[in-house]
Amino acid sequence: MINGAEARGVLKPGMRVVEYTGGSTGSSLAMVCAVKGYPFLAVTSDAFAGEKLATMRAFGAELHIIPSDQGKITPELFRVMLGEADRLSHEPGNLYTNQFRNEDAIAGYMPIGTELLRQVGPDFDVFCGAVGTAGMIVGVSRALKAANCMARMVALEPASSPVLSTGKGGPHRIEGVGAGFWPPHLAKEDCDDVRPIEEQLARETARRLAREEGIFAGTSSGLNVAAAFQLAQQLGAGHTVVTVAVDSGLKYLAGDLYSA
Repeated sequence: MINGAEARGVLKPGMRVVEYTGGSTGSSLAMVCAVKGYPFLAVTSDAFAGEKLATMRAFGAELHIIPSDQGKITPELFRVMLGEADRLSHEPGNLYTNQFRNEDAIAGYMPIGTELLRQVGPDFDVFCGAVGTAGMIVGVSRALKAANCMARMVALEPASSPVLSTGKGGPHRIEGVGAGFWPPHLAKEDCDDVRPIEEQLARETARRLAREEGIFAGTSSGLNVAAAFQLAQQLGAGHTVVTVAVDSGLKYLAGDLYSA
């Protein structure tokens, strides 16, 4: 997103980058802005892991923290964060990267699909992935289709905030997904099916990944793998389901994910 803005001439030295974020994209933007010399302002919330907020600060980001309702991620929280980021986007000298609508983000995710093709080959049956901005699943979908891979694309969401499957959002605690509205990036042709996953199952699966497989990740990765298990059981032997582990479990040690 930063490289694309520079190439189009809309981001110039001395400008400040603004984004609303649960912390993962914010950490990446903070790191890139630190290297390139841009100030970065993250509109975020106390609903997200303290480790993510601390990471952004370590890279020099300024944080505008929106209070949450008892630490829950809700549609209203995203609306407030979005509104604040939009307000800041109109201040002189600010560039709003707007990850939910930025096509450069899709291009950044497409190499995940290319990597999957190298590792697994084109003949697997299903790819499933949790949806936040939808950048990842859309980028992977486009990369697979460009390679004539016919895998079915399944979008995942928290069962307590099933916007994609029912149109109704709700509170949850799976960071980085379930924004409470249909993400603009996600077109009907990028997704063949939607599957809601219970948050408790996602949490249990994240702990199993660490203890049984040595894969140390967060709750959205647990959601991805829990869904992959379900899909694989439904398809039966001889089929392949692919997903991704999204991020490090180090970002969740201060919370309750690994204290159970």
